[in-house]
Amino acid sequence: MKFTIHNTISDLDTLAGEWNDLLEQSAIHVPFLRYEYLRNWWQTLGGGEWKQGKLFVVSGRDAENTLRGIAPLFFTENHSGEPALMLLGSIEISDYLDLIVRPAEVSAFVDGLLAYLDTVQGIAWGVLDWYNLLEDSPTLTALKSAAQKMGWEFTREQLQPAPYIPLPEDRPGVKQEQDLWEVYLAGIDKKQRHEIRRKIRRAETNDLPVRWYIVEDEADLDKEVDAFLELMVQDPAKASFLTETMRRQMHATAQTMFQAGWLQLAFLEVGKQKAAGYFNFDYKNHIWVYNSGLNFEQAHLSPGWVLLAYLLQWAIQQERTCFDFMRGNEIYKYRFGAVNRYVTRAILRR
Repeated sequence: MKFTIHNTISDLDTLAGEWNDLLEQSAIHVPFLRYEYLRNWWQTLGGGEWKQGKLFVVSGRDAENTLRGIAPLFFTENHSGEPALMLLGSIEISDYLDLIVRPAEVSAFVDGLLAYLDTVQGIAWGVLDWYNLLEDSPTLTALKSAAQKMGWEFTREQLQPAPYIPLPEDRPGVKQEQDLWEVYLAGIDKKQRHEIRRKIRRAETNDLPVRWYIVEDEADLDKEVDAFLELMVQDPAKASFLTETMRRQMHATAQTMFQAGWLQLAFLEVGKQKAAGYFNFDYKNHIWVYNSGLNFEQAHLSPGWVLLAYLLQWAIQQERTCFDFMRGNEIYKYRFGAVNRYVTRAILRR
């Protein structure tokens, strides 16, 4: 396999089509590995998370010049001050990251990649420090095996839980006797099921009208993203997160996902006031819950719960198969029936 380093955006842009085509066949296929997303991420270095970095994307091609794998990397000092090759998208705003390679070719690509990185001149990296790989990613097994062959040290660290809800589906040829929303509700804790119904009923009988919607008009998108960010800043932790650079990053992500047809920016309104918002991706038949915001003046109506319930009902009706809350162990996720999986960190030292 022939490996090539790409260290400019103009160089990478020529790879964009092949990149996304390969992602469609990749062992791990998540929205954070789309070329458009990572290109935006690079423009702000993750909304300002990294002060500096150098692109170091490695592609691998076979003898027929067919793209076999991509290691979307950049060179920087990691949070321990070590010169590191890290995955583009690291760490805070990209919940799932990985290599881009077909399932049957993961081991061969990783073996070749590590051997190649060991010989690269002109960049004094000391550690491969890769965050946010899903715990069942075949990359982890391949990295451990390749490191042993190279005589390198391999460490795997469990990071955050990433809860998700498998959604009920119609089965071909089987008559569904019960509404799938009711099937979903029947599968969660009885107390929480009653609580969800009670909160919806209270909102729908409120003196002021309650409605929810998904943003569909591109002309309104910037204004709606700003409104969402204003909900976010009511949470002090999110307010400190939303620097001007991060706001630009959020706008860029929204624009990119909207134009591709994958943005699900949803609001619950009480009267004419926004009470809750969700910034999700509707991608590959999954809903990926990226962020949320609440108007605490409307807390008595539990608008976050109500909007989440409406979005779950919509997802089931639209035959989505998974509602992925992504990283974080907030209790409400489990009350809606989420089950855990974890993201991990892989560290390799020569």
